[in-house]
Amino acid sequence: MRYAEKVCFVTGAARGQGRAEAVRFAQEGADVAVLDICRDFDITGYPGATEDDLAETVALVEKEGRRCLSFVADTRDLAAVQSAVAETTGELGGLDVVVANAGICRGNYFVDITSEQWEETMSVNATGTFNTLKATIPVLVEQGRGGAVVVVSSVAGLRGLPFLSDYSASKHAITGLAKSVANEVAQHRIRVNTIHPASVPTGMTTPELFDLTKGAAHTLAPIFMNALPISTTPAEHIAAAVAWICSDEAAEFTGIQLPLDMGTLLR
Repeated sequence: MRYAEKVCFVTGAARGQGRAEAVRFAQEGADVAVLDICRDFDITGYPGATEDDLAETVALVEKEGRRCLSFVADTRDLAAVQSAVAETTGELGGLDVVVANAGICRGNYFVDITSEQWEETMSVNATGTFNTLKATIPVLVEQGRGGAVVVVSSVAGLRGLPFLSDYSASKHAITGLAKSVANEVAQHRIRVNTIHPASVPTGMTTPELFDLTKGAAHTLAPIFMNALPISTTPAEHIAAAVAWICSDEAAEFTGIQLPLDMGTLLR
């Protein structure tokens, strides 16, 4: 019960990692606010989350005996995120943990990435994360009781993965954003870290990568290989790591990049 009497705010929480994180915090005693856009995106090859998905996340949190607020909102809309945060603090009594998890992805050769794909990927992944921090960091500072923020990046935020140029650019951007913000808010006992998963089975699927790699140089193969004989990391394992790094057990960690990558960055 590391999160008893604490409040957590998670974006992109209708399914996948966001849902797993919300449920994990609830299992450890937190009340949770969850936010998701609940619609399809223009450039992705997979369906977006739905309001039914978000309702299921709420039900899973409440099954743990915790309160849960839900918001259908676009993280690219700063006013909407600020409104959700204000309602969260008013209804649940404050804010302690923020997980900026919302993001999208689509595989493509760089030369085939359209301006529309670039703009949507960057706006959702980078601007949406910026807005999430802009809406929550001032609240954490004003409360004066510290806090923990996790920005969900990717191994693509530490390595230039082929066929994911726009995604990699967006994830590098938020990694840098998190490090800069961590420097500024450490004086307020607010910690900001990034996590860097590799392959996690969620609703965000990119089967097109298999076709894209078929004609690629064989020298690219090690980039997609894991050191461990494991192909994917369950979302629940990512959530466990997030729960740890946001807890008092990790009170000395800020501004770090935590790989949850099955050893792929060793290659």
